[in-house]
Amino acid sequence: MIRAEKLVKKYGSGELELTVLKNLDLEIKDGEFVAIIGPSGAGKSTLLYQLSLLDGPTSGEIYLDRQRISDLSEVEKTALRLNKLGYVFQDYALLPDLNSIENVILPMLMQGMTHSKAVKKAEKAMARIGLSDKIHNLPAELSGGQQQRVSIARAIAHDPHILFADEPTANLDTASARPVMESFQDLNKDGQTIIMITHEEEYASKAKRVITLKDGVIVSDEKN
Repeated sequence: MIRAEKLVKKYGSGELELTVLKNLDLEIKDGEFVAIIGPSGAGKSTLLYQLSLLDGPTSGEIYLDRQRISDLSEVEKTALRLNKLGYVFQDYALLPDLNSIENVILPMLMQGMTHSKAVKKAEKAMARIGLSDKIHNLPAELSGGQQQRVSIARAIAHDPHILFADEPTANLDTASARPVMESFQDLNKDGQTIIMITHEEEYASKAKRVITLKDGVIVSDEKN
């Protein structure tokens, strides 16, 4: 599904140059649920941003569905992000003046999908994460955990090849985080490929594979 070869990411230059990822090799197969953990500064989010095409590496190659990303134009990368990838961030990123289903359908309308088709897909996504009864609620009328699940529905409504989640439980208490993790597990059981960054080993244990980063390199790669 996705492969990184000799991935290097540097920031700054000269004496201020910082190498965050160091010749990293990684392959994630279709249908896997992978958690990436490690101490602060290990390079977790940097790696996610490279794999999810939100940023580009300093050197090395990334392949998605055997397509070498460096061969693509910026327009093609944008289309790939919009149509084949899904994103969940720790801050939910919901528009406050739109209700749940409107937040979910918005990216699909941006893709050019008809309103009626987008609504059907949004309703299906909301049902998959167990919030069919909240489709007309504004974000302010939802708990933090419910808002995060709406963001998951938004990320999966267009049937992405890969779902990327960057610290999806960071702003949630244990009770709110539990249904979010259950949603990820249920989606993975249905075949969704998921790559999740977390600093919580408790939540990493819910994944089928745990990769540990330290100082920009993989120090362990284990299956649960």
